[in-house]
Amino acid sequence: MRDTINRLSAHKGDEGFTLIELLVVVVIIGVLVAIAVPVYLNYRQGAADKSAQSDVRGAISTIEQWYTDNSNTYPSTPTGAQNGSFNLGTGTGTVGKITLSDKTTMVYKSVSTSAYKVCATNTGGSGKYYVYDSSAGGSVKADSTINSGNFATCG
Repeated sequence: MRDTINRLSAHKGDEGFTLIELLVVVVIIGVLVAIAVPVYLNYRQGAADKSAQSDVRGAISTIEQWYTDNSNTYPSTPTGAQNGSFNLGTGTGTVGKITLSDKTTMVYKSVSTSAYKVCATNTGGSGKYYVYDSSAGGSVKADSTINSGNFATCG
């Protein structure tokens, strides 16, 4: 019996990890997490900004379709921030529906009978406002002059 106990106690010293080894592993994991979390959050902000830009591009297509379907006139939807989705109104042709991504807020503003502006932002993003001005054409641009105070008027 004593021989069996001696054999078991002789092998017991080779099992498991020391406290130092476990602390080193925990420190390495902590350093990796400290590096990865900020990078991940920046990616999320960038994705939210791209979502707002994409929603503006989708709205442009819908508005231009409205234009061709309704005797070459742009919708005169009242100015105001819209969440989720909204219709461009009723016309002689199809009713244009703009669907927005989660946390995106958009404003459509009729500037004149031949021009409009679309502004959007995403609350999960960096706080940038993205604008398309049909009178200037081009692409969707970030506009630093727009803030939460003048967002409802789209600039």
